[in-house]
Amino acid sequence: MDDLEFRRRLLADPSDPELQASKTDSPSHQRYADDIADLDSKIDQALRVDVPEDLADKILFSQTTGGEQPVRQSRWYLAIAASIAFVFGLTLGQFNWGDSRLDLNRTALAHYYHEQAFIEGINESATVAQVNAKLQPFGKAFSELPGEVTYINHCSFGGQHALHMVMQASGQVYTVFVVPSASQGPAEKSDGKMRSVSRPVQAASVIVVGELNGQPTPLAEQLQQQLTPTAI
Repeated sequence: MDDLEFRRRLLADPSDPELQASKTDSPSHQRYADDIADLDSKIDQALRVDVPEDLADKILFSQTTGGEQPVRQSRWYLAIAASIAFVFGLTLGQFNWGDSRLDLNRTALAHYYHEQAFIEGINESATVAQVNAKLQPFGKAFSELPGEVTYINHCSFGGQHALHMVMQASGQVYTVFVVPSASQGPAEKSDGKMRSVSRPVQAASVIVVGELNGQPTPLAEQLQQQLTPTAI
């Protein structure tokens, strides 16, 4: 079961018995399931607002007298509103579909470090046709690829589905993401060891992560030129 299918089935039915076996076989699936469970726990905790035992008496009292009681009651409602706002903030942070404020290069670097150990040494020798099959849900396709694709799959990128590739080109290894989120223009970010370069392509972006002594910029520009829209 690939990552995209696992995420869809987990969100639809967490009790699906096939998901338990998939979590056991895949560390990335287990991490994603743990993240969802942690989010559910935070939402549950945020909704647990203690109701004062004497609330009913206070409401009845406020209906017959003036004074400060309405102020105290309004504070209780504010606590409820704050908890609901917190829950929505958590949810939007976890499922931030297409947020234009997403820092693509920062997210790409974090994703690279998070996944690099799990896919190191894999060589799937994927063809252009296999890559384009993974891109089909995004309405994109590569006319050609300037290197050998050793790994390809869908991934969760800043709360949205994306394509994750590892490519070997000109003797260097690069991590490539195709994200259905358009950047404002060419951008890059470095952490002193790795560099991430992003290029917009219609309503999407190509992001290439490579070592500082590599050539991620030319590769990103080649991929930008070769990524074309297709019918979904």
